[in-house]
Amino acid sequence: MRGLIGCLALALSCAAGGSARAEISDNVVRIGVLNDISGIFQDTNGMGSVEAARMAAEDFDGGGKNIKVEIVYADHQNKADVGSAIVRKWLDVDKVDAVVDVPNSAVGLTVNALLRDTRMTFLASSTASSDLTGKACSPNTIQWVNDAWATGNTTAAAMMKRGGMDWYFITVNYALGQGIEAEATSYIEKHGGKVLGSAKHPLNTPDFASLLLQAQNSRAKVIGLANAGGDTINAVKQAGEFGIKEGGQTLVAFLLFINDVHGMGLKVAQGLQLLEAFYWDMNDDTRAFAKRFSARPGMNGKMPSGNQAGVYASTLAYLNAAAATGSDDARDVVPQMKKFKGKDKLFGDVTIRQDGRVIHPMYLFEVKKPEESKYPYDYYKLVSTTSADQAFRPIADGGCSLVK
Repeated sequence: MRGLIGCLALALSCAAGGSARAEISDNVVRIGVLNDISGIFQDTNGMGSVEAARMAAEDFDGGGKNIKVEIVYADHQNKADVGSAIVRKWLDVDKVDAVVDVPNSAVGLTVNALLRDTRMTFLASSTASSDLTGKACSPNTIQWVNDAWATGNTTAAAMMKRGGMDWYFITVNYALGQGIEAEATSYIEKHGGKVLGSAKHPLNTPDFASLLLQAQNSRAKVIGLANAGGDTINAVKQAGEFGIKEGGQTLVAFLLFINDVHGMGLKVAQGLQLLEAFYWDMNDDTRAFAKRFSARPGMNGKMPSGNQAGVYASTLAYLNAAAATGSDDARDVVPQMKKFKGKDKLFGDVTIRQDGRVIHPMYLFEVKKPEESKYPYDYYKLVSTTSADQAFRPIADGGCSLVK
């Protein structure tokens, strides 16, 4: 009898603990946008990501339960220690419930480790490291938009179908660039292509002359830019000065966004190949979102990047899950998010897998010539589409401990 009573008491205790956890802490859901506000990612993320999160909160509109939402933000300065300090304060002092955005893989991996097994959710909508759904996977993390596996493999596959068999890489020398180059190289070599060389550079490099000269002299058919933000812009601009495209070589940018193309101008960027998860001019839903985004304070007519669209989509998905569970605790919200399979207005057919990877179609675009563009930000023409189940690493291959 005493044993039976003990078991009943334990069961009631667990039930009480579960119900006690399932609540909105402080009666407010706080979401922290963590990104680069002043550096090389300020256009693709920056305050545009903050506005995207605010749009998601407005569209959520309390979730039918009068749930209050607060958006806070901070600049991680592309430094892992700075990002870690911000998130620790958000966790311990400011009672922030979820962190979203986080471009820069070093910062993202640090945040991922810090939040593991806490009550906070990590919505890694701009962190491109594939480790987030592989060896570093966490029950607290959902990864949206791009990752190094998708970027490397899907871009390489699309280009090789178009005859790009010989490659040379210009790679930023940190986790993001190294991951993209490794994934692309693996795919290229497994499918009969060759990598003729690679040149590494530090983050925020102003002069690519020597690296481009090496790439040009390699005579590789494809020059892959495994970098992002200002580094990619500088490399593309200087490639134009070297006559790379005129010499018969094709430039491919693994991580380039509409804001980057706008900054370069079509005269410089024309003919560039790039992979995107989102383009503002794809359909009526993306155009409607982009029109609203461009009218937001401080946006001054700018169209949203894929990363900024990812902030909106992941924030709204998190809030909907919080409303469904009545909780802002990651242990409740993340499992609820992983039940989703359906249509997302910005990313199309979406499934959230058990390893935390959100899968959706990916698109290879070519940047238009100036005379082909008919209106502002009319920059891309679609070359090919890779379906969601083909664009991302198979769930069984990631080595994630969350996958049974």
